[in-house]
Amino acid sequence: MKALVGLSMAIVPLHCAPGFAQDDLALNIRHTQECLAEKNDDERQTCVGKSANVCMQSDPGNSTVGMGFCLDEELRWWDARLNRVYSSYLASEKRDDQELKNIGSSAPEKAPALKEMQRSWIKYRDALCEHEAVQWGGGTGQGPAYLSCLLSETGRQIFVLEDRMNGWNQ
Repeated sequence: MKALVGLSMAIVPLHCAPGFAQDDLALNIRHTQECLAEKNDDERQTCVGKSANVCMQSDPGNSTVGMGFCLDEELRWWDARLNRVYSSYLASEKRDDQELKNIGSSAPEKAPALKEMQRSWIKYRDALCEHEAVQWGGGTGQGPAYLSCLLSETGRQIFVLEDRMNGWNQ
């Protein structure tokens, strides 16, 4: 069951929305993937939301519920990517910590610092996006604004983690 969700927003299952058939709407992540393949590192952020934007240009996608569906579907893709990148980076930091420990280094451990940074980022992202949502004063744009913010910030965090992992661990 897909739902339009936000911290303080009501949950609206898409199959319950008037005039909305979930089969009428689909997100094709290909648009985002193609954009990422074409862009350099400095331009990657412009690809975040690309597939959701195409989805929202369709007839059922241009409703508030449709927008929520499109944004949430792309957010799920980015969230899975974030989890893969973070897990890979954390494993790398743990290996580095173990190597340093094996040689008797007293350097601070990297993995706990990465975990704390990620936890703090999640709190920041959630607060930022809640603030974005309340700008709509409880109106129908609140849900899509919240999801759009989550999508943008999740993409941004992926690029931060990828850049740190690739730049510092080669």
